[in-house]
Amino acid sequence: MAGLEPLYAWARPAISRPQDALVCGIHWELIQHGYRCLGTGDQPGPDERKSELLPAGWEANKEVYTLCYKSTDDAQELLLKAIMVEDSMILNVMDRSSQKVADVTLAVADYINPEHLDDFHKVYKNTKELRTRITSGIIAPLGVPAGKAGKEPEFKEDMHWDENPLRVPPRQPMGTRAPSRPSPLGPFAVGGEDLDPLGGRSGGMIVDPLHSGIPQPRIDPSSGIPGRLPPGAVPPGARFDPFGPLGIGRPGPDPDHLPPPGYDDMFM
Repeated sequence: MAGLEPLYAWARPAISRPQDALVCGIHWELIQHGYRCLGTGDQPGPDERKSELLPAGWEANKEVYTLCYKSTDDAQELLLKAIMVEDSMILNVMDRSSQKVADVTLAVADYINPEHLDDFHKVYKNTKELRTRITSGIIAPLGVPAGKAGKEPEFKEDMHWDENPLRVPPRQPMGTRAPSRPSPLGPFAVGGEDLDPLGGRSGGMIVDPLHSGIPQPRIDPSSGIPGRLPPGAVPPGARFDPFGPLGIGRPGPDPDHLPPPGYDDMFM
């Protein structure tokens, strides 16, 4: 219950009984949920202002505590009555705007150590349970103020799919082409492909002269290949495997000039 300690230190001179300490804790829990206190009594006075502190005279009646609250957005006004019945405190809270009523009964000894009213660090116990009882018994039935309504967590994409080799890329609509992956900028940008289990990166352990950073002409099969393929023979965006004698129309060395590993092994 962060923030309760300074409030308790401020209200300590007025706390003389265990129920006073319990009302102080209940008050702070309402503050945490977006309400501010207007004063004591069934109706706030004309000069009452919203405050996080307890009003003067809040502990005057040890049998019935009456406090008024208003949400920070002015949409809700609550009337709290804490009634002592033997060793228990009955909380009766009404929302004036909707006329909704919520009730919670708390055993004072379950949450307050009466012999430690002078020590904030020992006076409260079972604080998590107390927060749960107030939230489920009062806040939830009457509705959370609009200013304190929970927001859905925003999903933040830490890495673009094109930068993560383990992420499955989104499917492309028909008739469109998948974005090409950039080639390395220098002839010695090697080793990247060995870090990619899916083989989508560029840059293996062998320097490829065709990827030295110099722009290479790209062939669009849909526009046709002179002497071998008429225009329109390949639909736009379709997969196309070049055919014909190796090396024709390709500048520079053949990237498949190296033999496969173990090609001369008769047992392979």
